[in-house]
Amino acid sequence: MQEDQDTTIKGRREFLAKGIAAGALSLMATSCMSHDKMHHKTGEKVKLLSPEGEIVEVDSGDLQPIPDEMYAISENIREGVPNRKFVMVIDLARCKNLRKCHDACEKIHFLPPDKNWLKVLKMQNSEDSAPYWQPTNCFHCDRPPCVKVCPVNATYKRTDGIVFIDTERCIGCRFCMVACPYGARSFNWEDPEIPEDMYKQHHHSMESIIPRKGTVSKCDFCPDMARNGELPHCVSACPNGTYYFGDENEDAVSNGSETVRLSELLRDRGGYRYMEDLGLEPRVYYLPPVNRLFPFKDDEFSKNYKTR
Repeated sequence: MQEDQDTTIKGRREFLAKGIAAGALSLMATSCMSHDKMHHKTGEKVKLLSPEGEIVEVDSGDLQPIPDEMYAISENIREGVPNRKFVMVIDLARCKNLRKCHDACEKIHFLPPDKNWLKVLKMQNSEDSAPYWQPTNCFHCDRPPCVKVCPVNATYKRTDGIVFIDTERCIGCRFCMVACPYGARSFNWEDPEIPEDMYKQHHHSMESIIPRKGTVSKCDFCPDMARNGELPHCVSACPNGTYYFGDENEDAVSNGSETVRLSELLRDRGGYRYMEDLGLEPRVYYLPPVNRLFPFKDDEFSKNYKTR
């Protein structure tokens, strides 16, 4: 009896640790499977926790191995990618307000038109200076006030620099929205139109912030891409190379067409952080809009934005 209890506890812990609850039943051989696809029966029974919270027994021969990368994702989802410190640099001299970055972000995260994880703001430092466009997303601060005010630990800071939101834990109190001085977060009042299959994908459910009704969501730096050494969708979508993304530990960032040293880029181009006097230490830097590639053009669409 004690051995059965130990087996159950061990199975549950391993099951939850590997993050495979949603797919546990898919590991079982069912009567609808063709005979040639059935796994070899071993006679050894293994106890697992089903998505409904019930203990079920399956033959060990019916279990399919989980790729090593899945272990890495589930084990490091709250800790972040080891030995990485992700950072973004935005070159304001290259932004033409084409909104390709916004559209790419909206598409990959299934955002409705009224949700903008990435805004392109019309900025003007003084009446005598020329206006310019400033892409603005979550700044993934190293001293994030949103994390401090969350009462349920739904918002947390990862070791790789990313500030993440667990929308399954979020209770929708919106304290984080009030605490964020950048207005980077939005509340989901309605059910987003997201394909049901997306919720079943281990890749997305563990590594992307999925908007859910009654929760808060924001830019997540596309951590599923960053883990694989790829650029976030906003970076790769910009045709003008406005965005640079990379690893501060390696002192390297890339916009897809060129890779440069982060320290030299910030030093030589006068890099700065937006509202840095707040002391939040954001992980997004800006390069001043000098020697611009394009003249500023205030079209009809962009007139909906306020000048800051």
